[in-house]
Amino acid sequence: MGLKVFAPASVANMACGYDVLGFALNGPGDEIIIKKGGEKGLKITKITGAGGKLPYNVKSNTAGFAGLKLLEHLGLQDEPIALEIHKKMPFGSGLGSSAASAAGAVMAINEYLRRPLAKRDLLKFAVEGEQIADGAWHADNVAPALLGGIVLVRDNASLDVHKIPVPRGLFATVIHPKIEVLTKEARAILKKNISLKQCIAQTGNIAGLVVGLYNSDFDLIGRSLKDHIIEPQRASLIPNFYTVQEAAMKNGALGCSISGAGPSIFALSNNSLNAENIGNAMQRVFADNKVDSKLYISPINLEGTQLL
Repeated sequence: MGLKVFAPASVANMACGYDVLGFALNGPGDEIIIKKGGEKGLKITKITGAGGKLPYNVKSNTAGFAGLKLLEHLGLQDEPIALEIHKKMPFGSGLGSSAASAAGAVMAINEYLRRPLAKRDLLKFAVEGEQIADGAWHADNVAPALLGGIVLVRDNASLDVHKIPVPRGLFATVIHPKIEVLTKEARAILKKNISLKQCIAQTGNIAGLVVGLYNSDFDLIGRSLKDHIIEPQRASLIPNFYTVQEAAMKNGALGCSISGAGPSIFALSNNSLNAENIGNAMQRVFADNKVDSKLYISPINLEGTQLL
């Protein structure tokens, strides 16, 4: 006997909220399968959709390490468990691929063990797993992937996370150009210092975005979805970024920016028709520049990782 869970992609940063804001999508995502193992301890027995890029060594794999840390916490590290990873989303896409795998693994193992921990208490172990991918301790992908919705990470070190209300009608349009940007590399180019002017502008936008979400004030959400710090530094990693952004805004986007470390680009809108028109416009820009892309349109996923 075994079980399967689905762990969704996520958009981190939400323009102004670098490392502190993120939301979950309905798709794409990963599937994790847990079964009783044939030998002592957690073993990764199958990986699909990864093109040979993911290690089977539990301590070197985001899903495996997250699961191992959970089992160690429970004193069940010798429990015979077989873990399968079915990657159904691209690597290096800015959509939280490693976060999805880590969230899926801890959720699946917890379900298999008949829920010794609450879902929220699994976050620490998922973040430990995701840290394998980029060497940074941050929950802006893992928290929404696991818990669903829009999540504010007040403090990454203590994982002080809070779900923010999602206004009715809020849709995400995400386009993934077929290029790869690794999170480690995208973090490495960032400047260590910012100006007071940038800090003030960014703080105002984060606060405005949160207030706008609480009040379902789409105009305020739109005014707040601006990144004065990270986007200007990373835009050069994505061909035609500003042209794509302009196309999204001209077609009704509330705001448009880089998803996580990129190269995916996200836009938010206030209904599904606008979301579709925005997506078509963004995709046309890439097509005109001979860049293949994949389009995802989704309401905010309120459930996060869930049992299938």
